[in-house]
Amino acid sequence: MVVLSQQATLNELFHINKYKPTNHHHVFKGVPEVDLSHPDAKTQIVNACIEFGFFKVVNHHVSLDLMTNLENETLNFFGQSQIEKEKAGPPDPFGYGSKTIGTKGDVGLVEYLLLSTNPDIVSPKSLQLLQQNTKKFRCAIEDYVVGVKEVCCEVLELIADGLEIKPRNVFSKMVRDEKSDSCLRVNHYAACGELQALSGGNLIGFGEHTDPQIISVLRSNNISGLQICLRDGSSWVSIPPDHTSFFISVGDSLQVMTNGGLKSVKHRVMTDTNMSRLSMIYFGGPPLNEKLVPLPSILVSKEEQSLYKEFTWREYKNAAYKSRLSYNRLSLFEKKTSSLGHAN
Repeated sequence: MVVLSQQATLNELFHINKYKPTNHHHVFKGVPEVDLSHPDAKTQIVNACIEFGFFKVVNHHVSLDLMTNLENETLNFFGQSQIEKEKAGPPDPFGYGSKTIGTKGDVGLVEYLLLSTNPDIVSPKSLQLLQQNTKKFRCAIEDYVVGVKEVCCEVLELIADGLEIKPRNVFSKMVRDEKSDSCLRVNHYAACGELQALSGGNLIGFGEHTDPQIISVLRSNNISGLQICLRDGSSWVSIPPDHTSFFISVGDSLQVMTNGGLKSVKHRVMTDTNMSRLSMIYFGGPPLNEKLVPLPSILVSKEEQSLYKEFTWREYKNAAYKSRLSYNRLSLFEKKTSSLGHAN
């Protein structure tokens, strides 16, 4: 057992009061698995998006070596002293962060790196992070982003195919755009058996939320912790880890562009008592000035009116940063429905 100093224990207990202990949640064995090379992958993906907003992809052509290389490099970073790590923090919002999530009081038992993949965005903290680490560290990030971006775009094109939307790059072109506001986040959840024993329940590593981008592509080590909320809005289930595969989450932006046809998935991360968890998430985002509106072809084919006001990704991103994690941010941009059923 690790012996904590009295002050360290008191500090951690202060944070425990902000986490809600939760009961055990059953392992979900119904996660849709999609082979990207399968002829009917487009239909399987759309069905999974409708039913869960979440699925696993295999046969994605990103090598395990590429994944484990970034995993090892970032674990080396997280293994440094706190003083060294904090040279790349606090986040601006990019760089290194620990426990604090956002600016509205959310906390979690997590430390993280957040990096923009847009070369036009200059972050002093990101530059500091890259300068204080080896070329091998930088190359691991760059190589991984190239590979995972292709998975993101392939999935988005299959979603367009499955929805019978033309052109098929209607979503992926936003991610491929040189001004795409995509980013890479690496979360590290240390084992916290002693704190968990003190709290009397599971501890939240990262609180419940939806992702604001188009889709998210997640890869983690083989430690469990990720949970999603099923469509009934109250049932939380644990996702079995698979370090060779990617897990895809529908984001708020895709929900808007499909006029609510594909809904974003609420998810969270619980800590493990004995093992540390590392997850790497690529958030496929549109350019900052991209207007987010339901696609006209979807409105016409379903004879629907738009459920959302027109807004840019920049406006939505700013609203997301200004709200608590669990807040339904899309409610700020929904059109009000009159008693006659018309959207105003």
